[in-house]
Amino acid sequence: MFSFCTDPSMLPDWQWLACYLTTGVHLSLYWSVVTVLLLLAVTAPVALAFGFAIAAAARSQFRPLAWLAKAYIYIVRGVPDIAFFLFFVIALDQAIEYLRHRVLCPGWEDAVWQGSDFVVCQAAKMPLSSSPQWVHEGYGFALAVITFAIVFGAFAANVIFGAMRAVPQAQLETAAAYGMTRRQSFWRVLVPQMWVFALPGLSNLWMVLIKATPLLFLLGVEDIVYWARELGGTKTPKFTDYPHGDWRMWYFLALLVFYLFLTWVSEKALDRLMARLTFGQATSGGERQRKAPA
Repeated sequence: MFSFCTDPSMLPDWQWLACYLTTGVHLSLYWSVVTVLLLLAVTAPVALAFGFAIAAAARSQFRPLAWLAKAYIYIVRGVPDIAFFLFFVIALDQAIEYLRHRVLCPGWEDAVWQGSDFVVCQAAKMPLSSSPQWVHEGYGFALAVITFAIVFGAFAANVIFGAMRAVPQAQLETAAAYGMTRRQSFWRVLVPQMWVFALPGLSNLWMVLIKATPLLFLLGVEDIVYWARELGGTKTPKFTDYPHGDWRMWYFLALLVFYLFLTWVSEKALDRLMARLTFGQATSGGERQRKAPA
């Protein structure tokens, strides 16, 4: 808040707007932008690693492991994201509290399920009611990252599994002919080459992940869509020193610009990554680079 923000009713327009945009509530909006970017920065590598592990498991010669990995892919892909988000967060939260309840309250005699209510001892609550606010927010953010990683990890696994199958089998047979073990041909031949086939699908998945960030609101995290709606609604002198009309259109317009800018930057970065991966590869992209004038 600026020093001249003492009496909003006496301020000229630009100072009024400067004071309005630096209120504590608006700082929450700016922090939610950081939260969205942080979610993308953490979730993307976690989901990618998760998807890679599941795709590798789906190719396993140990049948039960391969069936389990494929079942996970099919289940998560088949369930609507919103339904999965609502279910998984509640299930994970209650599972954590149940385990803490069993450890921290061994003398508890009442049933955990009392009718339709889930009741655990106070010490098993997660997080504790006495915990500072940042613990509550951090716990909600961690649940959000895990949920996003599981959902998008399944899609990433499907993309990577398909990319692994796209690598010519002759190259794996050649690796075997040179004496490589199955593990060596996996890490030295299959994995380095499959990224060029996986990147188009992973690029689309990244865009979907960006568009899915407003689902944070369903997980109890106040995201930018929530604040855009709250701040853009009509404010009257009765409730604020900065009254204004219905500004939701302008707030949501700013939101559109934010997401368009984010996807535009992503497109540029992914194009450069694709050019780097296809360099020297026997693909259409690699051929275009080979024939391009120096």
